[in-house]
Amino acid sequence: MGNSFGCSASGERLVSAARDGDLIEARMLLEFNPCLARYSTFGGLNSPLHFAASKGHNEIVMLLLENGADVNSRNYCGQTALMHASRYGHWEVVQTLLLFRSNVTRADYLSGRTALHFAAVNGHVRCIRLLVADFVPSAPFETITSANNGDRSNRSLSALSKFVNKAADGGITALHMAALNGYFDCVQLLLDLHANISAVTFHYGSSMDLIGSSALHYAACGGNLKCCQILLARGASRMALNCNGIWGRHWLEPWLEPNSHMTLPTFPPSKFLSLPLLSILNIARECGLQSSTASSDDSDTCAVCLEKACAVAAEGCSHELCVRCALYLCSTSNITSEIIGPPGSIPCPLCRHSIISFVKLPGSSANELKLNLSLGLCTPCMLQTCDPDPLSTSSQSDFHETRTSSVSSDRFCPVSCSPFPSVAIPSCTCNDDPCPSLETPDGEIQDQSPPHLQSVSDEQNKMEGSRVAKTSCSSMFWNRRSCHREHQCKSEINA
Repeated sequence: MGNSFGCSASGERLVSAARDGDLIEARMLLEFNPCLARYSTFGGLNSPLHFAASKGHNEIVMLLLENGADVNSRNYCGQTALMHASRYGHWEVVQTLLLFRSNVTRADYLSGRTALHFAAVNGHVRCIRLLVADFVPSAPFETITSANNGDRSNRSLSALSKFVNKAADGGITALHMAALNGYFDCVQLLLDLHANISAVTFHYGSSMDLIGSSALHYAACGGNLKCCQILLARGASRMALNCNGIWGRHWLEPWLEPNSHMTLPTFPPSKFLSLPLLSILNIARECGLQSSTASSDDSDTCAVCLEKACAVAAEGCSHELCVRCALYLCSTSNITSEIIGPPGSIPCPLCRHSIISFVKLPGSSANELKLNLSLGLCTPCMLQTCDPDPLSTSSQSDFHETRTSSVSSDRFCPVSCSPFPSVAIPSCTCNDDPCPSLETPDGEIQDQSPPHLQSVSDEQNKMEGSRVAKTSCSSMFWNRRSCHREHQCKSEINA
């Protein structure tokens, strides 16, 4: 019959605590048996880390990782805790997982989706900003791309472009999904991060309607005017053809006609770029978030939280902050600096001066986050050897050490480390009855999903009998052959 006090029973209690956010229960169980942090439910569906990440319980996520949970563990669908947190928009959990060096390039088993795809399809722009942090050095882009920095800057930009443009099954990128669902903030951020505006989908599986579709085709299918304008302003081609045109979005025709004379608005760089994020992430990985409490002397107290001791200083204005406040500032700020700075700089909370990077104060105690041997990149990637840096140290003096830890493009698997079969995207059936526009007011931040579009009637489905799959625009994510896998994992989490 089994022992009710055995590992299985305690593991199920930990799963319940992680799902319900019971921090006291989770701490008690892990103190009794720290090995429970690696427990997984029957059938390998989800671990306690998956449950806590899906529900946004950041303190429990931190507790599990500190007790030895594998930050890159997969469930039955090949999805990691980072993918779950990105799917539901829990940016604080994403931040914690990145501090423990979660692998952002891993793809799931169903259709090759990365955490970036999950964040883009639901419009979680803060999660996107965090996911690309390790690929964006804390220096102005014009400095990175200058001739003085040579091959190192080219490798940094190549790694960033390869990650942002990593395609799932059918050639679908994160830009396609953000454009389809009308998240113009995500579209603008991805384009600023060198997303390929000309990438097109290809035939995969049984669908035939979306072959050759660019991000502009997907934006037109979703019916969002602002997304179309952003893509056209960035050079998207009106002449590109796919297999079934523009899907009957009549109100977009004046803008999408090949000989259109409509004046496109100008769009500034995305306000969600954050150049200093990489520098503070590296400092937090080295020193930890739990900075020592300030002493009685007020000179070393953080002026923002008035609790922790200052551990970092902003380059430029030299104002000092604690690690936690600096990391929160870089992860959440969407306000442009009052003093003109490069795109992606954030304003100092004390003087509004632009901040490009943070530096560690001398004498700050190092309390590096403990990592498991299984963390980092996957085994095939770790086995690849990297050539030594040909640049001399003198030629790199312009970069601070916290600025240059971008991930090399040589450490990517070509598609995914564990390829599994999947299917293509079904097509939209909104030709006769166009879906309502997803455009929102300019001042509204797109962190929440837009309302679902109306489904197509049965009569329209019969008229469109030549198509293989039938779905509305809002459900045009992957209709998988192995959908029962994901249904099992999601139903277990939402139980």
